[in-house]
Amino acid sequence: MRPGPRNLITDVAGLRVGNAHDAALRSGATVLTGDAPFVAGVHVMGGAPGTRETDLLAPDKLVQEVDALVLSGGSALGLDAASGVADGLRAAGRGFAVGGQRVPIVPGAILFDLLNGGDKAWEVNPYGALGRAALNAAATTFGTGSAGAGFGATTMDLAGGLGSASVVLKNGVTIGALVAVNALGRVCDDAGRFHAAPFEFGDEFGGRGQASFDPAWEPYGDRPPGTATTIAIVATDAHLTQAEATRLATAAHDGMARAIMPSHTPMDGDLIFAAATGARPLADPVWDGLRLGHAAACCLARAVARGVFAATAQGSHPTWGSRFG
Repeated sequence: MRPGPRNLITDVAGLRVGNAHDAALRSGATVLTGDAPFVAGVHVMGGAPGTRETDLLAPDKLVQEVDALVLSGGSALGLDAASGVADGLRAAGRGFAVGGQRVPIVPGAILFDLLNGGDKAWEVNPYGALGRAALNAAATTFGTGSAGAGFGATTMDLAGGLGSASVVLKNGVTIGALVAVNALGRVCDDAGRFHAAPFEFGDEFGGRGQASFDPAWEPYGDRPPGTATTIAIVATDAHLTQAEATRLATAAHDGMARAIMPSHTPMDGDLIFAAATGARPLADPVWDGLRLGHAAACCLARAVARGVFAATAQGSHPTWGSRFG
């Protein structure tokens, strides 16, 4: 395996990512969209998720493809970012055709960043406009770290961030990951060494080596329940059914658990979407599916570390760079 040319989820051809954030609000939104609708699945392992239209991604449901996936801050209020994306897509003539109307299919997930010190005293929900702006900014290159849905994110002891990574397999299939890291747990040890270090290519997140493991982990301070959540998307150009995409999302949770300790807690709403553009048929769906799941987990672990490593916004938590750089 090797990283793709951008080392971003947009190394999967046909996909684009857009970010928008508000520095005063200390929050933002990120959208993944494509040149055409794509197959999507989802798997939730956290105890406090916030979602939109995820039931529609079950393999037995009518609609088998989506127009975009949205990651947003703002807790339940941030779900309105997906409405802004849907408005923009509908204006562009995108969406599921229903009797002459177009209904964009835009599942979304949120993280909790309402207590990060930003100005939350607004009267009109800002997330719809942030979602629309993120869609308008969608491109093959995009910012990471303190950007989009990761702008106001935090981990237990550091600023969180938006991370992305990619890998190309021997059979030519590309896997990419995109993640907004807002975890109750930790992503590195007291020396700044990332838990995801075994999966690092070069020094893409500092090259510090393997983190030490502390089995007696305890949280810093009293973070209220339901105030965390890491949300992610893994994507591929492989041809997958919706059931296979759901399995890919499930397997990718291994990467989250490798990079964040602890993850999938009762206070996190940890969730992973999977997206498949279908450009590359798989010679052996069973064994190739296994390889895709393993690659997605490794790629997501790297994306988690890269997001925290790239964070620059100073808020309630120090950035990795300010503490260890």
